[in-house]
Amino acid sequence: MGAKADKATDTVEVEVLRTRATQAYANCSREAQEEKWILDHLPLVRHVVQKVTAQLSHKTDLEDLISAGTLGLVKAARAFDATKEAEFKTYAYIRIRGAVIDELRGRSFVPAAVHNQIRHVQKAYRKLATERGQPPPDEDLAAEVGVSVAQLYRTFEEARCQHFLSIHGLSDDEPALGAFVPPDGGPSPQAEVERSELLRNLTQAITELPERDRVILLLYYERDLTMKETAQVLGVTESRVSQLHASALFKLSMKMRGAT
Repeated sequence: MGAKADKATDTVEVEVLRTRATQAYANCSREAQEEKWILDHLPLVRHVVQKVTAQLSHKTDLEDLISAGTLGLVKAARAFDATKEAEFKTYAYIRIRGAVIDELRGRSFVPAAVHNQIRHVQKAYRKLATERGQPPPDEDLAAEVGVSVAQLYRTFEEARCQHFLSIHGLSDDEPALGAFVPPDGGPSPQAEVERSELLRNLTQAITELPERDRVILLLYYERDLTMKETAQVLGVTESRVSQLHASALFKLSMKMRGAT
């Protein structure tokens, strides 16, 4: 009887040790996988930071943003569940972008005088769009406002900066064109219907933009190119792409507000 008890005890101890060894191995394997995810996706941090800072009209400390994005990447690796998420890169993109946005949140981007100039341009745009039934060319809009085209583009870039947080990061959402659409927020059928309707309206608004503006938006959001990469595709300078991107976003935002 004693021998059998000793044998049973030994069996239990062996099973406990095996369980602990398996768990330790799993932990080591998980840590190795997390480290690999982090190292493999470090370039994604800089890519996201470049995308984010392209929306700003002023220079900001890239190192702070890269540090914040890297921390977001580390947290993504720690929290990623391969059984629930489709792909780590997509999950990491969302977490990195959210971390970078959080770093910028609360800063004052646009002075009051710039707000007034933006409203002035919006009013002129509505007037011309209503009269013509289509988006006015940038040159005509500049003439209506009474500024140079270069000044108009600066206003577009300030407007892009003004709407930056609301468009690109108040909440975690998918990259690409989905960045324009609010997240689901839950399984509510009504929320899904509203989201689908907004996406349809957004898609329709994009198709109604001039071809140049459609190309800029699709390259930047759908194909997820940076300003520099978009400039290379279009054969123009990066600063010119920034101007055209800001102009396209301005027109899109006006369409989404009901201006023709």
